[in-house]
Amino acid sequence: MHLRFSLPAIILSSISLSAQVATLSPNVTKFVKVNAPQILLTHVRIIDGTGAAPLEDQTILIENGKIASITKDIPANTHAEIIDLHGRTVIPGLVGMHEHLFYIERENSAADGTSEPPLLGSEMAFSAPRMYLAAGVTTIRTAGSVEPYTDLNLHHEIDAGHLPGPHMDVSSPYLEGPGSPFIQMNALTSPDEARNTVDYWASRGVTSFKAYMFIHRAELKAAIDEAHKHGFKVTGHLCSVTYPEAVEAGIDNLEHGFFVNTQLDPGKQPDLCPTKTVGNATLASMDPDGPEAAALIKLLIDHHVTITSTLPVFESMIPTHLKLQNRVLEAMAPHSREAYLYNRNIELNRTPAENARQALMYQHGVQLERKFYAAGGLLMAGVDPTGDGGALAGYGDQRELELLVDAGFTPLEAIKIATLNGATYLGRQDKIGSIAQGKSADLVVIKGDPSTKISDIENVEIVFKDGVGYDSAKLFDSIKGRYGEY
Repeated sequence: MHLRFSLPAIILSSISLSAQVATLSPNVTKFVKVNAPQILLTHVRIIDGTGAAPLEDQTILIENGKIASITKDIPANTHAEIIDLHGRTVIPGLVGMHEHLFYIERENSAADGTSEPPLLGSEMAFSAPRMYLAAGVTTIRTAGSVEPYTDLNLHHEIDAGHLPGPHMDVSSPYLEGPGSPFIQMNALTSPDEARNTVDYWASRGVTSFKAYMFIHRAELKAAIDEAHKHGFKVTGHLCSVTYPEAVEAGIDNLEHGFFVNTQLDPGKQPDLCPTKTVGNATLASMDPDGPEAAALIKLLIDHHVTITSTLPVFESMIPTHLKLQNRVLEAMAPHSREAYLYNRNIELNRTPAENARQALMYQHGVQLERKFYAAGGLLMAGVDPTGDGGALAGYGDQRELELLVDAGFTPLEAIKIATLNGATYLGRQDKIGSIAQGKSADLVVIKGDPSTKISDIENVEIVFKDGVGYDSAKLFDSIKGRYGEY
Protein backbone atom coordinates (compact mmCIF):
# COMPACT_ATOMS: atom_id res chain seq x y z
CA MET A 1 0.00 0.00 0.00
CA HIS A 2 1.35 3.39 -0.97
CA LEU A 3 0.09 6.37 0.99
CA ARG A 4 0.74 10.08 0.60
CA PHE A 5 -0.34 12.73 3.06
CA SER A 6 0.64 16.24 4.02
CA LEU A 7 0.88 18.10 7.32
CA PRO A 8 -0.93 19.08 9.41
CA ALA A 9 -3.68 16.62 8.42
CA ILE A 10 -2.04 13.20 8.60
CA ILE A 11 -4.25 10.21 7.87
CA LEU A 12 -2.80 6.94 9.13
CA SER A 13 -3.65 3.55 7.70
CA SER A 14 -2.74 0.08 8.87
CA ILE A 15 -0.41 -1.76 6.50
CA SER A 16 0.81 -5.31 6.54
CA LEU A 17 4.57 -5.67 6.13
CA SER A 18 7.07 -8.23 7.36
CA ALA A 19 8.67 -5.75 9.78
CA GLN A 20 6.94 -4.98 13.08
CA VAL A 21 5.95 -1.57 14.35
CA ALA A 22 6.83 -0.54 17.90
CA THR A 23 4.66 -2.06 20.62
CA LEU A 24 3.33 0.73 22.79
CA SER A 25 0.72 0.95 25.53
CA PRO A 26 -2.57 2.82 25.06
CA ASN A 27 -1.12 5.54 27.33
CA VAL A 28 1.48 6.15 24.62
CA THR A 29 -0.36 5.37 21.39
CA LYS A 30 -2.87 8.15 21.96
CA PHE A 31 -0.02 10.59 21.30
CA VAL A 32 1.36 8.77 18.25
CA LYS A 33 0.87 10.35 14.84
CA VAL A 34 2.74 7.79 12.74
CA ASN A 35 4.10 4.33 13.57
CA ALA A 36 4.94 2.09 10.64
CA PRO A 37 7.73 -0.30 9.63
CA GLN A 38 8.76 2.09 6.86
CA ILE A 39 8.23 5.87 6.75
CA LEU A 40 9.36 8.28 4.07
CA LEU A 41 9.85 11.95 4.93
CA THR A 42 9.89 13.72 1.58
CA HIS A 43 10.73 17.22 0.32
CA VAL A 44 12.30 18.13 3.64
CA ARG A 45 15.13 20.44 4.60
CA ILE A 46 17.72 18.61 6.73
CA ILE A 47 19.88 20.27 9.37
CA ASP A 48 22.02 17.30 10.31
CA GLY A 49 23.46 18.51 13.65
CA THR A 50 27.10 18.52 12.57
CA GLY A 51 27.17 22.24 11.82
CA ALA A 52 27.05 21.61 8.06
CA ALA A 53 24.87 23.70 5.78
CA PRO A 54 21.26 22.52 5.40
CA LEU A 55 20.37 20.06 2.64
CA GLU A 56 17.29 21.05 0.67
CA ASP A 57 14.49 18.88 -0.73
CA GLN A 58 15.69 15.61 0.77
CA THR A 59 14.02 12.26 1.42
CA ILE A 60 14.62 10.34 4.64
CA LEU A 61 13.64 6.67 4.83
CA ILE A 62 12.95 5.45 8.36
CA GLU A 63 12.94 1.68 8.72
CA ASN A 64 12.55 -0.29 11.94
CA GLY A 65 13.37 2.74 14.06
CA LYS A 66 16.52 3.75 12.21
CA ILE A 67 17.49 6.06 9.39
CA ALA A 68 17.79 3.65 6.47
CA SER A 69 18.73 6.19 3.80
CA ILE A 70 18.95 9.87 2.93
CA THR A 71 18.48 10.59 -0.75
CA LYS A 72 17.42 13.31 -3.14
CA ASP A 73 14.83 11.14 -4.85
CA ILE A 74 11.77 9.27 -3.63
CA PRO A 75 12.29 5.50 -4.04
CA ALA A 76 10.02 3.81 -6.54
CA ASN A 77 7.62 1.02 -5.58
CA THR A 78 7.96 1.76 -1.89
CA HIS A 79 5.54 0.35 0.67
CA ALA A 80 6.36 3.12 3.12
CA GLU A 81 3.98 5.64 4.55
CA ILE A 82 4.95 8.94 2.94
CA ILE A 83 4.82 12.30 4.68
CA ASP A 84 5.18 15.33 2.43
CA LEU A 85 7.22 17.90 4.38
CA HIS A 86 7.33 20.86 2.04
CA GLY A 87 8.16 23.93 4.12
CA ARG A 88 9.44 21.84 7.01
CA THR A 89 12.87 21.22 8.49
CA VAL A 90 14.11 18.09 10.20
CA ILE A 91 16.79 18.33 12.90
CA PRO A 92 18.17 15.65 15.21
CA GLY A 93 16.34 15.08 18.47
CA LEU A 94 17.65 17.48 21.09
CA VAL A 95 19.97 16.01 23.73
CA GLY A 96 19.23 17.97 26.91
CA MET A 97 22.17 17.86 29.29
CA HIS A 98 20.84 19.77 32.31
CA GLU A 99 17.34 18.49 32.82
CA HIS A 100 15.25 17.62 35.86
CA LEU A 101 12.05 15.78 36.57
CA PHE A 102 11.25 18.01 39.53
CA TYR A 103 10.13 21.60 39.98
CA ILE A 104 11.13 23.76 42.95
CA GLU A 105 8.29 24.58 45.33
CA ARG A 106 8.47 27.84 47.25
CA GLU A 107 5.73 27.41 49.79
CA ASN A 108 3.43 30.35 50.46
CA SER A 109 5.21 32.57 47.95
CA ALA A 110 4.43 36.25 48.38
CA ALA A 111 4.64 39.27 46.11
CA ASP A 112 7.75 40.52 47.94
CA GLY A 113 9.67 37.37 46.98
CA THR A 114 9.51 35.70 50.37
CA SER A 115 8.37 32.14 50.99
CA GLU A 116 8.34 29.67 53.86
CA PRO A 117 10.62 26.70 54.52
CA PRO A 118 11.30 23.93 53.79
CA LEU A 119 12.51 24.29 50.22
CA LEU A 120 11.27 21.31 48.22
CA GLY A 121 11.60 19.84 44.76
CA SER A 122 8.30 18.26 43.70
CA GLU A 123 8.51 15.45 41.16
CA MET A 124 6.88 16.14 37.79
CA ALA A 125 6.70 12.48 36.77
CA PHE A 126 3.56 13.08 34.70
CA SER A 127 4.15 16.42 32.99
CA ALA A 128 7.93 16.75 32.51
CA PRO A 129 8.51 13.67 30.31
CA ARG A 130 5.65 14.71 28.03
CA MET A 131 6.94 18.27 27.78
CA TYR A 132 10.46 17.15 26.88
CA LEU A 133 9.24 14.83 24.15
CA ALA A 134 6.73 17.36 22.79
CA ALA A 135 9.47 19.99 22.44
CA GLY A 136 11.76 17.67 20.50
CA VAL A 137 14.03 16.62 23.38
CA THR A 138 14.45 12.91 22.70
CA THR A 139 17.28 12.31 25.19
CA ILE A 140 17.80 13.90 28.60
CA ARG A 141 20.35 13.70 31.38
CA THR A 142 18.75 14.32 34.75
CA ALA A 143 21.46 16.50 36.22
CA GLY A 144 20.61 15.73 39.82
CA SER A 145 17.65 13.93 41.32
CA VAL A 146 15.43 14.41 44.36
CA GLU A 147 13.45 11.20 43.71
CA PRO A 148 16.01 8.87 42.16
CA TYR A 149 13.85 5.75 42.35
CA THR A 150 11.07 7.60 40.55
CA ASP A 151 13.51 8.73 37.86
CA LEU A 152 14.87 5.21 37.43
CA ASN A 153 11.40 3.69 37.25
CA LEU A 154 10.30 6.31 34.73
CA HIS A 155 13.34 5.48 32.63
CA HIS A 156 12.33 1.81 32.54
CA GLU A 157 8.63 2.50 31.95
CA ILE A 158 9.39 4.86 29.05
CA ASP A 159 11.84 2.43 27.44
CA ALA A 160 9.27 -0.35 27.79
CA GLY A 161 6.72 1.72 25.87
CA HIS A 162 4.38 2.09 28.84
CA LEU A 163 4.71 5.87 29.24
CA PRO A 164 5.55 8.72 26.84
CA GLY A 165 8.85 10.51 27.29
CA PRO A 166 12.47 10.84 26.18
CA HIS A 167 15.36 8.47 26.58
CA MET A 168 16.91 9.14 30.00
CA ASP A 169 20.43 9.18 31.36
CA VAL A 170 19.57 9.08 35.07
CA SER A 171 21.84 10.90 37.52
CA SER A 172 22.29 10.15 41.18
CA PRO A 173 20.80 12.11 44.05
CA TYR A 174 22.80 15.29 44.53
CA LEU A 175 26.27 14.75 45.99
CA GLU A 176 25.99 17.58 48.48
CA GLY A 177 27.78 18.89 51.54
CA PRO A 178 26.47 20.52 54.73
CA GLY A 179 24.36 23.65 54.53
CA SER A 180 22.02 22.95 51.61
CA PRO A 181 18.68 24.79 51.76
CA PHE A 182 16.96 21.74 50.21
CA ILE A 183 15.58 19.48 52.91
CA GLN A 184 15.60 16.47 50.57
CA MET A 185 19.38 16.43 50.11
CA ASN A 186 21.80 14.34 52.15
CA ALA A 187 24.98 16.03 53.42
CA LEU A 188 28.11 13.99 52.76
CA THR A 189 30.43 14.20 55.76
CA SER A 190 33.43 12.09 54.72
CA PRO A 191 35.21 10.72 51.63
CA ASP A 192 34.16 7.19 52.65
CA GLU A 193 30.52 8.22 52.69
CA ALA A 194 30.96 9.80 49.25
CA ARG A 195 32.46 6.59 47.87
CA ASN A 196 29.76 4.44 49.44
CA THR A 197 27.05 6.70 48.03
CA VAL A 198 28.46 6.41 44.52
CA ASP A 199 28.78 2.63 44.85
CA TYR A 200 25.20 2.27 46.04
CA TRP A 201 23.61 4.34 43.29
CA ALA A 202 25.78 2.78 40.60
CA SER A 203 24.39 -0.57 41.76
CA ARG A 204 20.85 0.76 41.49
CA GLY A 205 21.22 1.76 37.84
CA VAL A 206 22.12 5.45 37.64
CA THR A 207 24.54 6.27 34.83
CA SER A 208 25.90 9.66 35.88
CA PHE A 209 26.55 11.69 39.03
CA LYS A 210 25.98 15.31 40.01
CA ALA A 211 27.90 17.23 42.69
CA TYR A 212 26.23 20.27 44.22
CA MET A 213 26.99 23.62 45.78
CA PHE A 214 28.14 22.80 49.30
CA ILE A 215 30.22 19.67 48.71
CA HIS A 216 33.81 19.83 50.00
CA ARG A 217 36.90 19.06 47.97
CA ALA A 218 37.72 15.78 49.72
CA GLU A 219 34.24 14.36 49.21
CA LEU A 220 34.15 15.60 45.61
CA LYS A 221 37.49 13.96 44.84
CA ALA A 222 36.41 10.68 46.43
CA ALA A 223 33.11 10.68 44.53
CA ILE A 224 34.79 11.42 41.20
CA ASP A 225 37.40 8.69 41.64
CA GLU A 226 34.74 6.14 42.60
CA ALA A 227 32.42 7.10 39.73
CA HIS A 228 35.29 6.75 37.28
CA LYS A 229 35.96 3.23 38.57
CA HIS A 230 32.41 2.37 37.52
CA GLY A 231 32.91 4.01 34.13
CA PHE A 232 30.59 6.95 34.89
CA LYS A 233 31.12 10.70 34.67
CA VAL A 234 30.58 13.43 37.24
CA THR A 235 29.21 16.89 36.63
CA GLY A 236 28.76 19.71 39.10
CA HIS A 237 26.93 22.89 39.94
CA LEU A 238 29.56 24.10 42.40
CA CYS A 239 30.13 26.94 44.82
CA SER A 240 32.24 25.73 47.76
CA VAL A 241 34.63 24.25 45.22
CA THR A 242 35.97 26.55 42.51
CA TYR A 243 36.31 25.56 38.86
CA PRO A 244 40.11 25.13 39.02
CA GLU A 245 39.73 23.02 42.19
CA ALA A 246 37.12 20.85 40.48
CA VAL A 247 39.40 20.36 37.48
CA GLU A 248 42.17 19.27 39.86
CA ALA A 249 39.76 16.74 41.39
CA GLY A 250 39.10 15.25 37.95
CA ILE A 251 35.55 16.47 37.26
CA ASP A 252 34.17 15.76 33.78
CA ASN A 253 31.58 18.51 33.31
CA LEU A 254 30.62 21.84 34.87
CA GLU A 255 27.06 23.14 34.85
CA HIS A 256 25.66 26.62 34.17
CA GLY A 257 28.46 27.76 31.91
CA PHE A 258 30.72 30.18 33.81
CA PHE A 259 27.94 31.71 35.90
CA VAL A 260 28.65 29.85 39.16
CA ASN A 261 32.45 29.82 39.39
CA THR A 262 33.62 31.34 42.70
CA GLN A 263 37.39 31.44 42.19
CA LEU A 264 37.63 35.26 42.24
CA ASP A 265 34.96 35.96 44.84
CA PRO A 266 36.49 38.20 47.54
CA GLY A 267 37.26 36.40 50.77
CA LYS A 268 36.60 32.97 49.26
CA GLN A 269 37.51 30.35 51.88
CA PRO A 270 38.37 26.72 51.06
CA ASP A 271 35.32 24.41 51.08
CA LEU A 272 32.93 27.27 51.82
CA CYS A 273 30.38 28.81 49.48
CA PRO A 274 30.46 32.62 49.71
CA THR A 275 27.08 33.46 51.17
CA LYS A 276 26.61 36.82 49.47
CA THR A 277 28.40 36.50 46.14
CA VAL A 278 28.02 32.80 45.06
CA GLY A 279 30.04 33.45 41.90
CA ASN A 280 28.62 36.84 40.93
CA ALA A 281 31.83 38.64 41.87
CA THR A 282 33.93 36.25 39.80
CA LEU A 283 31.62 36.65 36.83
CA ALA A 284 31.63 40.45 37.08
CA SER A 285 35.41 40.73 37.40
CA MET A 286 36.51 38.06 34.90
CA ASP A 287 37.12 39.91 31.64
CA PRO A 288 36.38 37.40 28.83
CA ASP A 289 39.37 38.83 26.92
CA GLY A 290 41.65 38.89 29.96
CA PRO A 291 44.40 36.53 31.10
CA GLU A 292 42.37 34.93 33.92
CA ALA A 293 39.63 33.87 31.50
CA ALA A 294 42.19 32.58 28.99
CA ALA A 295 43.96 30.57 31.69
CA LEU A 296 40.71 29.05 32.97
CA ILE A 297 39.51 28.10 29.50
CA LYS A 298 42.88 26.52 28.68
CA LEU A 299 42.79 24.58 31.95
CA LEU A 300 39.32 23.24 31.19
CA ILE A 301 40.16 22.21 27.64
CA ASP A 302 43.52 20.69 28.56
CA HIS A 303 41.73 18.46 31.07
CA HIS A 304 38.82 17.65 28.72
CA VAL A 305 36.24 19.26 31.01
CA THR A 306 32.99 20.05 29.24
CA ILE A 307 30.62 22.95 29.94
CA THR A 308 26.82 22.89 29.96
CA SER A 309 25.15 26.14 28.96
CA THR A 310 21.84 26.88 30.74
CA LEU A 311 21.07 30.42 29.61
CA PRO A 312 17.27 30.30 30.19
CA VAL A 313 17.74 30.39 33.97
CA PHE A 314 20.00 33.44 33.68
CA GLU A 315 18.20 35.56 31.09
CA SER A 316 16.21 37.16 33.90
CA MET A 317 19.42 39.10 34.57
CA ILE A 318 18.43 41.18 31.52
CA PRO A 319 15.00 42.85 31.91
CA THR A 320 14.59 43.19 28.15
CA HIS A 321 14.67 39.40 27.91
CA LEU A 322 11.79 38.93 30.34
CA LYS A 323 9.07 38.35 27.79
CA LEU A 324 5.93 36.58 28.90
CA GLN A 325 5.22 33.49 26.84
CA ASN A 326 1.59 32.39 26.82
CA ARG A 327 2.60 28.77 26.35
CA VAL A 328 4.67 28.90 29.56
CA LEU A 329 1.81 30.43 31.54
CA GLU A 330 -0.67 27.92 30.11
CA ALA A 331 1.54 24.98 31.08
CA MET A 332 1.96 26.07 34.71
CA ALA A 333 -0.28 25.06 37.59
CA PRO A 334 -1.95 28.14 39.15
CA HIS A 335 0.28 28.31 42.23
CA SER A 336 3.44 27.92 40.12
CA ARG A 337 2.27 30.62 37.73
CA GLU A 338 1.60 32.98 40.62
CA ALA A 339 5.05 32.45 42.17
CA TYR A 340 6.71 32.93 38.78
CA LEU A 341 4.89 36.20 38.14
CA TYR A 342 5.72 37.49 41.62
CA ASN A 343 9.41 36.85 41.01
CA ARG A 344 9.27 38.30 37.53
CA ASN A 345 7.79 41.55 38.84
CA ILE A 346 10.66 41.86 41.33
CA GLU A 347 13.21 41.37 38.54
CA LEU A 348 11.47 43.99 36.40
CA ASN A 349 11.71 46.54 39.21
CA ARG A 350 15.42 46.38 40.00
CA THR A 351 17.32 49.66 40.20
CA PRO A 352 19.15 50.96 37.12
CA ALA A 353 22.48 50.34 38.84
CA GLU A 354 21.59 46.74 39.64
CA ASN A 355 20.33 46.21 36.09
CA ALA A 356 23.65 47.47 34.73
CA ARG A 357 25.61 45.10 36.99
CA GLN A 358 23.38 42.13 36.10
CA ALA A 359 23.72 42.96 32.39
CA LEU A 360 27.51 43.03 32.69
CA MET A 361 27.55 39.62 34.39
CA TYR A 362 25.24 38.11 31.78
CA GLN A 363 27.37 39.44 28.93
CA HIS A 364 30.52 38.09 30.57
CA GLY A 365 28.84 34.72 31.00
CA VAL A 366 27.78 34.35 27.37
CA GLN A 367 31.09 35.71 26.08
CA LEU A 368 33.00 33.17 28.17
CA GLU A 369 30.88 30.39 26.68
CA ARG A 370 31.69 31.64 23.19
CA LYS A 371 35.41 31.87 24.02
CA PHE A 372 35.36 28.32 25.40
CA TYR A 373 33.61 27.02 22.27
CA ALA A 374 35.89 28.91 19.89
CA ALA A 375 38.96 27.49 21.67
CA GLY A 376 37.74 23.94 21.00
CA GLY A 377 35.87 23.20 24.23
CA LEU A 378 32.86 20.90 24.17
CA LEU A 379 29.87 23.12 24.97
CA MET A 380 26.51 21.42 25.56
CA ALA A 381 22.99 22.70 26.14
CA GLY A 382 20.42 22.34 28.89
CA VAL A 383 17.81 24.35 30.74
CA ASP A 384 17.64 23.55 34.49
CA PRO A 385 13.83 23.63 34.49
CA THR A 386 13.24 24.46 38.13
CA GLY A 387 11.18 27.59 37.62
CA ASP A 388 13.80 30.32 37.67
CA GLY A 389 13.04 32.74 34.86
CA GLY A 390 10.02 30.71 33.85
CA ALA A 391 12.30 28.06 32.35
CA LEU A 392 10.26 24.89 31.91
CA ALA A 393 11.02 21.40 30.66
CA GLY A 394 11.11 21.30 26.87
CA TYR A 395 10.15 24.93 26.34
CA GLY A 396 13.36 25.95 28.08
CA ASP A 397 15.42 23.65 25.86
CA GLN A 398 14.06 25.43 22.81
CA ARG A 399 14.69 28.79 24.47
CA GLU A 400 18.31 27.77 25.10
CA LEU A 401 18.93 27.60 21.36
CA GLU A 402 17.38 31.03 20.86
CA LEU A 403 19.59 32.50 23.59
CA LEU A 404 22.72 30.87 22.16
CA VAL A 405 22.00 32.61 18.87
CA ASP A 406 21.28 35.84 20.74
CA ALA A 407 24.71 35.41 22.35
CA GLY A 408 26.47 35.27 18.98
CA PHE A 409 26.44 31.61 17.96
CA THR A 410 25.08 30.82 14.52
CA PRO A 411 21.84 28.81 14.38
CA LEU A 412 23.76 25.82 13.00
CA GLU A 413 26.26 26.05 15.86
CA ALA A 414 23.44 26.28 18.39
CA ILE A 415 21.74 23.19 16.97
CA LYS A 416 25.01 21.26 17.08
CA ILE A 417 25.59 22.31 20.69
CA ALA A 418 22.10 21.07 21.60
CA THR A 419 22.33 17.77 19.70
CA LEU A 420 25.63 16.21 18.64
CA ASN A 421 27.72 17.72 21.45
CA GLY A 422 25.52 16.22 24.15
CA ALA A 423 25.49 12.87 22.37
CA THR A 424 29.30 12.98 22.17
CA TYR A 425 29.62 13.57 25.91
CA LEU A 426 27.30 10.63 26.59
CA GLY A 427 29.33 8.43 24.24
CA ARG A 428 26.28 7.92 22.02
CA GLN A 429 27.36 9.94 18.99
CA ASP A 430 27.28 6.80 16.82
CA LYS A 431 23.56 6.38 17.56
CA ILE A 432 22.04 9.82 18.16
CA GLY A 433 22.84 13.53 17.91
CA SER A 434 23.04 13.88 14.13
CA ILE A 435 21.13 12.76 11.07
CA ALA A 436 22.97 10.02 9.20
CA GLN A 437 22.26 6.62 7.72
CA GLY A 438 22.21 3.88 10.34
CA LYS A 439 21.52 6.16 13.30
CA SER A 440 18.41 6.00 15.45
CA ALA A 441 15.50 7.87 13.93
CA ASP A 442 15.34 10.51 16.67
CA LEU A 443 14.17 13.44 14.58
CA VAL A 444 12.23 16.67 15.03
CA VAL A 445 9.91 17.99 12.31
CA ILE A 446 9.72 21.79 12.47
CA LYS A 447 7.54 24.13 10.46
CA GLY A 448 9.91 26.74 9.03
CA ASP A 449 13.67 27.02 8.88
CA PRO A 450 15.58 27.45 12.17
CA SER A 451 18.84 27.85 10.24
CA THR A 452 17.63 31.30 9.17
CA LYS A 453 15.11 32.05 11.93
CA ILE A 454 16.01 30.29 15.16
CA SER A 455 12.64 31.05 16.77
CA ASP A 456 11.14 28.51 14.35
CA ILE A 457 12.59 25.95 16.77
CA GLU A 458 9.36 26.43 18.72
CA ASN A 459 7.23 25.23 15.77
CA VAL A 460 7.58 21.51 16.45
CA GLU A 461 4.93 19.37 14.76
CA ILE A 462 6.14 15.76 14.98
CA VAL A 463 8.86 14.25 17.16
CA PHE A 464 10.28 10.90 16.09
CA LYS A 465 11.86 8.77 18.79
CA ASP A 466 13.19 5.42 17.60
CA GLY A 467 11.19 5.90 14.45
CA VAL A 468 7.82 6.51 16.14
CA GLY A 469 6.31 9.90 15.33
CA TYR A 470 4.62 11.70 18.26
CA ASP A 471 2.10 14.51 17.99
CA SER A 472 3.72 17.49 19.72
CA ALA A 473 0.48 19.46 20.14
CA LYS A 474 -1.35 16.54 21.78
CA LEU A 475 1.47 16.00 24.26
CA PHE A 476 1.51 19.67 25.25
CA ASP A 477 -2.27 19.84 25.50
CA SER A 478 -2.23 16.93 27.96
CA ILE A 479 -0.19 18.86 30.54
CA LYS A 480 -1.72 22.33 30.37
CA GLY A 481 -2.21 23.77 33.82
CA ARG A 482 -0.35 20.86 35.46
CA TYR A 483 3.35 21.70 35.40
CA GLY A 484 4.35 22.48 38.98
CA GLU A 485 1.60 20.20 40.31
CA TYR A 486 2.55 16.72 39.06
